[in-house]
Amino acid sequence: MNIQVNGEWREVSAADLAAVLRELGFATAVIATALNGEFVPAHSRANAALAEGDRLEILAPMQGG
Repeated sequence: MNIQVNGEWREVSAADLAAVLRELGFATAVIATALNGEFVPAHSRANAALAEGDRLEILAPMQGG
């Protein structure tokens, strides 16, 4: 299926958010995720189903002031 990852269209085979993060190489990364504009906490990623055309944002935390 095609989903948008950080503004770029990607073909993925995963059916849920946790699986797509593994597929894209983010399995062990400390990140924040949003699916279609809604924050998805790490403990809910396996329950967040993906659909054709979804928009996924993957953000790395930043430090500083």
